[in-house]
Amino acid sequence: MNHLMRIALLITLSSFELCNLSMAQDSVRVIDNITVRSKIRYHETIEPQTLKGEELEKVNAHTVADALRFMSGVQLKDYGGIGGLKTVNLRSLGSQHVGIYYDGIELGNSQNGVIDLGQFSLDNIEEVSVYQGQRSAIMQTASDFANAGSIYIRTTSRLINGTIGKLSDGASRQQVFKTKLQLGASNLCRLSGLFEQRLSEKVVMSTNLEVLSTNGKYDFNYRRRNHDGSIAYDTTATRHNGDVQSLRAEMNLYGALHDGHWQAKAYTIHASRGIPGAIVNNVWRRGERQSDNNTFVQGSWQKDLNSIYTLRALAKYANYRTHYLNKDSTQLMVDNTYRQQEAYLGLVHVFEIASWWSVSLSEDYRWNYLDANMPLFMHPTRWSILSSVATAMDLDKLQWQGSIVFSHHLDKTKTGIARQSFDNLTPALFVSYRPIEWLQLSGFAKKSYRMPTFNDLYYTNIGNAFLKPESAIQYDLGIRINGKAIDGFTNRNTFAEDKHGSLCGSLEAHVYHNSVHDKIVAYPKGQQFRWTMLNLGRVHIDGMDVQGNASWQVLADLLFSARLQYTYQQARDVTDRTTSYYGDQIPYTPWHSGSMTMMFEYGAWNFAYNFIYTGERYCQQENIRYNHLEPWYTSDLHLAWRHRFGDILFKATMEVNNLLNQQYDVIINYPMPGRNLNVTLLCEF
Repeated sequence: MNHLMRIALLITLSSFELCNLSMAQDSVRVIDNITVRSKIRYHETIEPQTLKGEELEKVNAHTVADALRFMSGVQLKDYGGIGGLKTVNLRSLGSQHVGIYYDGIELGNSQNGVIDLGQFSLDNIEEVSVYQGQRSAIMQTASDFANAGSIYIRTTSRLINGTIGKLSDGASRQQVFKTKLQLGASNLCRLSGLFEQRLSEKVVMSTNLEVLSTNGKYDFNYRRRNHDGSIAYDTTATRHNGDVQSLRAEMNLYGALHDGHWQAKAYTIHASRGIPGAIVNNVWRRGERQSDNNTFVQGSWQKDLNSIYTLRALAKYANYRTHYLNKDSTQLMVDNTYRQQEAYLGLVHVFEIASWWSVSLSEDYRWNYLDANMPLFMHPTRWSILSSVATAMDLDKLQWQGSIVFSHHLDKTKTGIARQSFDNLTPALFVSYRPIEWLQLSGFAKKSYRMPTFNDLYYTNIGNAFLKPESAIQYDLGIRINGKAIDGFTNRNTFAEDKHGSLCGSLEAHVYHNSVHDKIVAYPKGQQFRWTMLNLGRVHIDGMDVQGNASWQVLADLLFSARLQYTYQQARDVTDRTTSYYGDQIPYTPWHSGSMTMMFEYGAWNFAYNFIYTGERYCQQENIRYNHLEPWYTSDLHLAWRHRFGDILFKATMEVNNLLNQQYDVIINYPMPGRNLNVTLLCEF
């Protein structure tokens, strides 16, 4: 097995978490600069779903939204094409219950509570992780403990050692340069560059720049039926107004301290795009445009001040400007500009009472302000204070973590009206038990809530300033079988590089029940069908997530890897027994969904097949035939070749997305692209 194959094998096994360290040491050359931290403050009681490293490339993912399609329990809403909004929710709790964290600090949107994940490229992303409930490590902020689910996006540098910021030694590379060009359908051109430089023995700089341009046009088939099931019309058309031009820039500084580390980040994105609206009443073109100028700076600092006390401090300032323009002659003309500002400070205190017991105290302070050029706009300001107390114990086979969060919010508008939310106490308990080495049992119970957004409360003629927070209760039971048990079927205890036939893998399943109370919904009022926001909703969610992965050394130079995930969900509206939709599945939640990825690595070649399936669902509250949406599925192919010419690594990738040209809508009347081809060229030295 040549050197490149050894590296590929190590990356694959670590990405899939298939084999333990003792197995890998017998088979793969040990690479310098890997740091392992074993203190309890960094342990996660329940492991997340994770995609990292080269695995992100092999699943045809170019943005964070693309990567999340391959996670179980995740519903991604895609409003069509590259220019369409892409939001996510976990286990049908709603997008506003999900915390999106970028290098440990939450991304905010006080206006509507959702983050467009299509804005975040994977060019400098090392890892994307999904946590149900919360991240179950004790070293985290109060807002981390407060969310019903979290998505963590982590950037890294090739000059960084380990996952918590240690710098590699002086023998490592002093700089890295990577450039990537992607060309594809819809006149897509994505050009990016990454430059990393060691500024000193303790400081590393990383700069990433990306330019994206596309006209967003693609052909689609449009078919709609009458109430009796007969076809109303069936035609082929071209999707318009999905063009995007964007510039994204990011700079990171990573620093090492004695028993600590720090990181500083500056991020900006400037984008102008058309909004590909819904196809209704045989209208194919829309006049909606949106431009975004979003910038934030953030930093974190962490240090072990003595043998038992660690302090972590985080800070952020964000300024987001959105200009929305609607020139559609069939609709009301709109020309609105919104500006959000956010300031954040977080402190985390961790006390290591013993090698098996830690306690943390955390405080978050956040300020949000929203301005707009709309008449009668309320110009709301929100002050938020969150405090948490948590403890974690590692009793060999038993690990557990308990936390409680106190939250206080105060809103004020330009009219001087102050609105104080109900103070909230939200507890959580996470438990993991490993009776034998290869078997892990886990579970958690958690209460959380989300504050109404500024749009919910104050949007002109719609908002309701007396809304209560929307709360969620979650219960989860899980089982995990790790790679060593599966490897036992081969009668081998090691992954021998000179023998083929070795198999490693893992299998994990969770069953859960979620309940959402005081769900915020839009409700018609008055004779002119004006809408307002009310606490009316209640939803019960029962489901099961299953995920498995495996890696098999078929031949000396041929490695096969597979990843499979499946989700079953029954999410029922139980708000009002007198309604016709009581007990029905909530909109856009399929009963069955899943994905599969198969990858082959042979020498310098890599081939991957990705399959995504979403089952039948309904687009409105009533589960009737007229609202029924057929299942859809897509098949994607990925072929890559890589070679090193001295110090230069060259990689060429070809992707065929939606191979079978499936015509489908994730959101009704927002048709998705059919078969399309992308080619990517990468050079690194």
